[in-house]
Amino acid sequence: MSPIYESDTEQKKKKLSDHAPIEMAGPWITEHEVETVVDAMRNGWYGKDAYYYCETFEREFADYHNRRYALMTPNCTSAIHLLLAGLGIADGDEVILPECTWIASAAPVSYQRATPVFTDIDPEHWCLTPETIEKAITSRTKAIIVVDLYGNMPDWDEIQALGDKYGIPVIEDSAESLGSIYKGRRAGSLGVGSVFSFHRTKTLTTGEGGMLLVDDEKLFERCRLLRDHGRAPFTYYNVEVAYKYMPFNVQAALGYAQFQRLDELIGKKRWILRKYKEKLADIPDLCLNPEPEHVTNGAWCTALVFGESHGITRENALKKLEERNLPTRPFFFPLTSLPAYEGMEEKGRENNPVAYSVSSRGINLPSALNVTEEQIDRICAGLHEITGT
Repeated sequence: MSPIYESDTEQKKKKLSDHAPIEMAGPWITEHEVETVVDAMRNGWYGKDAYYYCETFEREFADYHNRRYALMTPNCTSAIHLLLAGLGIADGDEVILPECTWIASAAPVSYQRATPVFTDIDPEHWCLTPETIEKAITSRTKAIIVVDLYGNMPDWDEIQALGDKYGIPVIEDSAESLGSIYKGRRAGSLGVGSVFSFHRTKTLTTGEGGMLLVDDEKLFERCRLLRDHGRAPFTYYNVEVAYKYMPFNVQAALGYAQFQRLDELIGKKRWILRKYKEKLADIPDLCLNPEPEHVTNGAWCTALVFGESHGITRENALKKLEERNLPTRPFFFPLTSLPAYEGMEEKGRENNPVAYSVSSRGINLPSALNVTEEQIDRICAGLHEITGT
């Protein structure tokens, strides 16, 4: 079955050459997804079927992660926003989060008029550490957002212990870690609540989409109220002005069909990471997504950080690989270095030197679900060339 959707005729006509374009990211869509979406289009508009796929996907996704409740959302950003709002984060509050992550982890903090506190990361797994978190805690800290970056898993035991010690809710941003496992627990089962992304580039896609998972019934009911214009369930009685973060059946049908193939999707992602590690093993001083004994990495995206011995910067690597027609993307920028957070760079560099250093030497390797071994060979050959190995 092809890793991208094509008709049988198109598949027979297509011949993949060693020089076919390499995609950075993208889904694996089969006839199963097409048939499920068609069913939603034909039948999912009236009566009990109007939200059948939304409710089924929510229920089974929650069960898979050993969570009690799930709320599907239009995207992961809205899921984070709902959770922060549900926790009562507001003006004057501080929320600790990593310096290096996609801005979606941080933007909802600003939506709530709270203050994001960007915090340093670990040099090997690139996530927050208990030490950096504790250093950033103040009397105004009301939440901690821990991002499982690139499928990597931090020291969740100690981080949760910190949250318990200070009475601060810990949120797991699992947008990039579907399929990762920490000490027998799935990513997304940790903290007071967790969020997932189903963007086009993610392991499981709905095109755009997200999911919020929680265990506390009161928090769930609060977030559910906020998700649909502050109206009591199954009524048109609005008790407050809230948001419109509802999913829709066709979107959920695609997600549910993908969810039924989840082991296959994660297996391909882990295969990609394994192939990169095998083919780059002879280059010293490289760091790819780590996988210590207690972690299984879902490997949404394979990231690579050049050791300082190579003298290779992020920009230098991107340019040299582009010259070889090999696509790559930069490691996430330190958020305080971006114009979106103007005026914070000096403090960010001072407080978060590891994040600035890792980001300056990091790139993302093509990890689309249609990538072939021949294409991985070409990418790795380019990396051997630019490192002189």
